[in-house]
Amino acid sequence: MSVPDTHVGQPRKAAMAAWIGSALEYYDFFIYGSAAALIFPEVFFDESDPATATLLSLATFGVAYAARPVGALFLGHFGDRVGRKKIMVFTLILMGISTFLIGCLPTRDQVGTLAPVLLVLCRVLQGISAAGEQASANSMTLEHAPPHRRGFFTSFTLSGTQGGQLLATLVFIPIAALPEEQLMSWGWRVPFWMSVAVAVVGYVIRRKLDETPAFEQQAATEGVVRLPLAVLLREHWADVLRVICGALVASVSTIFTVWALSYATSDSVGMDKSSMLWVGALANLVALGAIPLWATLSDRIGRRPVFLAGAAGSAVTMFLYLWAISTGSYPLTLLLGVVAFGVVYSAANGVWPSFYGEMFSTRVRLSGMAIGTQIGFAVAGFAVTFAAQIAGPDGDDWSAVALFTAALCVPPVVAALSARETAKVPTEQLGERTVGQAAQPAKVTA
Repeated sequence: MSVPDTHVGQPRKAAMAAWIGSALEYYDFFIYGSAAALIFPEVFFDESDPATATLLSLATFGVAYAARPVGALFLGHFGDRVGRKKIMVFTLILMGISTFLIGCLPTRDQVGTLAPVLLVLCRVLQGISAAGEQASANSMTLEHAPPHRRGFFTSFTLSGTQGGQLLATLVFIPIAALPEEQLMSWGWRVPFWMSVAVAVVGYVIRRKLDETPAFEQQAATEGVVRLPLAVLLREHWADVLRVICGALVASVSTIFTVWALSYATSDSVGMDKSSMLWVGALANLVALGAIPLWATLSDRIGRRPVFLAGAAGSAVTMFLYLWAISTGSYPLTLLLGVVAFGVVYSAANGVWPSFYGEMFSTRVRLSGMAIGTQIGFAVAGFAVTFAAQIAGPDGDDWSAVALFTAALCVPPVVAALSARETAKVPTEQLGERTVGQAAQPAKVTA
């Protein structure tokens, strides 16, 4: 399939639009995670029972992940019918608005139980937005990318999410250092109010991006699929299952970002909030460099070995990281946090956009990625809540949480071992049922 001249230069534009948009989008998403661990138990829940308040607060973090599969059904459907670009703009605006509204919510002291209800409602809107964001951005970059560099270009979406998480952490560091009264009254709201800029900047960046040549070719020849979900489940059900299992590796991120932060700053360990936020910041800074490097390696040696190294390695390094927290040694925690999250987890995190996207054909790619990832991410989101229960009444059984996290890394390993290697398959041949391995020829779809 020849690429029209109008699309020359679009791979880099698509990658940058995905990076910046994902960074802005996931800034919103991750400031909620920090607030759920540090602020919301006191602001929105019953302070007389701190353990239950923390558990309920962490559960609201998982609510967005429960909403994601529902959002994926709708946004995946429309993304494969109307194009990647429109979904990318819509999801960014929705995330900006819902996050800004969280910053405006009344507290439990002001309106009682209505406060957590409104919080959950806004969190659901965040989840719906996130359901379409990564799948549309990944589809956009993959379909614009040169065939031999799809891993590298699609990794910009995930390095963007790390950039957003880094920005969210850096914003929360001075906020967490405020006096307690100021922090709990107005300080925590400031990062959420800053989301006004998300909708404006995201719209300006993404509205100028061209639709992908692969989608335009599909629409101009065979036409778009009326019911992408039906085609997806008929022709790609096994790959959807693989993506669901593979996406469970995101549990490493949610445990690291939310539960480990809550555990480290609890009375049983007693680490400083700002210091622990710096662990996340530095780990994400390292990940910004590691993700494109792992993705480039996958363009050379294949997606499967790199993804396997990240998934299996994360099962081991999360034990080490949580053990380091339990010792109370900040230098050890910082070192192992950077290794576990910044380096090892980045192998799986940087490769999955191309690995998953290459399993599907153009006509159902966005639906396949959205539905598969968001079901898996839903489990990952509630992994934080499960971890809080597994950790016992005092919340300090780190070894049980580490074992639980390692168990969630097993399905991704199995999924990768059973998947086809697609790194060398031409873009127009991706997702064809005749392709067993990368070296096999495939019939080109008109």
